[in-house]
Amino acid sequence: MAAAAPAVDGIPGRGPPGEVIHLNVGGKRFSTSRQTLTWIPDSFFSSLLSGRISTLKDETGAIFIDRDPTVFAPILNFLRTKELDPRGVHGSSLLHEAQFYGLTPLVRRLQLLEELDRSSCGNVLFNGYLPPPVFPVKRRNRHSLVGPQQAGGRPAPVRRSNTMPPNLGNAGLLGRMLDEKSPPSPSGLPEEPGMVRLVCGHHNWIAVAYTQFLVCYRLKEASGWQLVFSSPRLDWPIERLALTARVLGGALGEHDKMVAAATGSEILLWALQPEGGGSEIGVFHLGVPVEALFFVGNQLIATSHTGRIGVWNAVTKHWQVQEVQPITSYDAAGSFLLLGCNNGSIYYVDVQKFPLRMKDNDLLVSELYRDPAEDGVTALSVYLTPKTSDSGNWIEIAYGTSSGGVRVIVQHPETVGSGPQLFQTFTVHRSPVTKIMLSEKHLISVCADSNHVRTWSVTRFRGMISTQPGSTPLASFKILALESADGHGGCSAGNDIGPYGERDDQQVFIQKVVPSASQLFVRLSSTGQRVCSVRSVDGSPTTAFTVLECEGSRRLGSRPRRYLLTGQANGSLAMWDLTTAMDGLGQAPAGGLTEEELMEQLEQCDLAPLASSRGSLPSPSPRTSLTSLHSAFSNTSLSSRRGSPSPPQAEARRRGGGSFVERCQELVRSGPEPRRPPTPAPRPSSGLGAPLAPPKMKLNETSF
Repeated sequence: MAAAAPAVDGIPGRGPPGEVIHLNVGGKRFSTSRQTLTWIPDSFFSSLLSGRISTLKDETGAIFIDRDPTVFAPILNFLRTKELDPRGVHGSSLLHEAQFYGLTPLVRRLQLLEELDRSSCGNVLFNGYLPPPVFPVKRRNRHSLVGPQQAGGRPAPVRRSNTMPPNLGNAGLLGRMLDEKSPPSPSGLPEEPGMVRLVCGHHNWIAVAYTQFLVCYRLKEASGWQLVFSSPRLDWPIERLALTARVLGGALGEHDKMVAAATGSEILLWALQPEGGGSEIGVFHLGVPVEALFFVGNQLIATSHTGRIGVWNAVTKHWQVQEVQPITSYDAAGSFLLLGCNNGSIYYVDVQKFPLRMKDNDLLVSELYRDPAEDGVTALSVYLTPKTSDSGNWIEIAYGTSSGGVRVIVQHPETVGSGPQLFQTFTVHRSPVTKIMLSEKHLISVCADSNHVRTWSVTRFRGMISTQPGSTPLASFKILALESADGHGGCSAGNDIGPYGERDDQQVFIQKVVPSASQLFVRLSSTGQRVCSVRSVDGSPTTAFTVLECEGSRRLGSRPRRYLLTGQANGSLAMWDLTTAMDGLGQAPAGGLTEEELMEQLEQCDLAPLASSRGSLPSPSPRTSLTSLHSAFSNTSLSSRRGSPSPPQAEARRRGGGSFVERCQELVRSGPEPRRPPTPAPRPSSGLGAPLAPPKMKLNETSF
């Protein structure tokens, strides 16, 4: 290659229109006329041929342009014919190159083509949109207190289907002591007071946590979702959120519906009124950082990896703290709370009998089972079979260990005294198991190696797990999720991948590839097959999500519905109908993300080498680094470069303002029009019509 030549020695700006120009684009030669290249004013080519941009020539004298020749071919064809022929080139790549070359008519046409498949009203799965609430006034300081004494019976047992720990598998749950200071933003995005941090739902209620306040919505059959409660503005950022919404007219009166928020070691609890409003029940202290906050019936449970649990009972109005072994996982089924600990033991507490069986201020925490190898129990899932006799349920427990083992233990109701018996063991993971789920038809485990998922089909006889033919391997895939290198260790509570859903139904994973993504992928937890993908209707990044199993209405033929709830960086909340998506299963692509979709997602961030600040979580093998980036997620692999940036495809998402019709009319009227001289890397528009586009962030790979 020759050195860069001055413009006057290259192609003069006053050359004849019919002059032949030879180009070398990325090593491929193209020949065209000066008139073809310069009919669009103020483009890259007009600047290049007028001498405003210096030229670089190859050995034959052709002007060298270091761009992709495959994408350049349809661009040159447009300059020749003014007709668009993509020739198999991805639309986002073509738009990106058109922006680079400053070809305004082509850019507008590609943007309009892109918008044909998009709408501010979402697709057929879009079910609703709740705008950001009003920022509340500050809460007055008050001491811990409890509400008036309530008469009532015990809460009925409730099955919790989504009870995996929010931080399961991160360094804190494996023994790392957490800082008392507030963590960075869960999504890795710049902290914004109006950003949705956490979303949770129960029955027909939703709780949404922002940085310093929370709101609750209730679904009414005729009027839809209504705002019924807004908390005062708190002095600290909310890190954990829990909601319970029992059926109307429950035995505990106003304490049938409660919402709780926690940060650090402090927990704030409110009672919710069905018709609107709420009252503060009290402020409780665990004494150590709260890492999990949830309800079992009407009992509020808080746990910490240090081995301390706290329980508040709605009947006795009593808050009690109990020391156990360091806790690495938990689950709840019926009225039982099970705790997996780092010493290999599984402990249980009968929360329903808690207020009646207190003895010497003790929760009566009992050891249920100890792992044969005494490996830490890092994931836990309990399945209660339908009642087979008057003596109770057959209890099945699946758990994962710090060494990557997966075990299933069972206990017959008539042999409670002898304890559970080991039923099956799988040693298919080489990294700690971070999630596990035992349902009616499947056993699902996830390990710390880039969310590697293994699934088995479960055979049952009369509702009980059977050895004939036993559990058989079903699928192996990955659910890639990246987080900020500077973010809080492990997956944030607002971005838990799942699995979500009732245990007697198909469950799903929710995949968010990068923190600033506005697109989520819903995939079957049993096979990894894609159910659907959803993209925020306002273009803002999705910062929190969950799945809500909503009760059906009282109308004839109505059935329960499943919704995906997505909280956005601008404070809004969107709802998506997963029941309709599940009914149409098979219409989406068979696998997970395609290579193009993965690269489009990864383009929104800068991949950084694996951070060394992952706490004390061991890295069992180099496979936990970015070199293990597999095709996301089908069983085929994608060759990936450690820390290398992906092809620039997602910047094409930037669009100008104006409605679709207005822009179509403008395209029809527009001819060659002046524009500012382009730059080699054009910046996205910052107009009001452009979607929110946070800056790229350095990421490392996480096991969530």
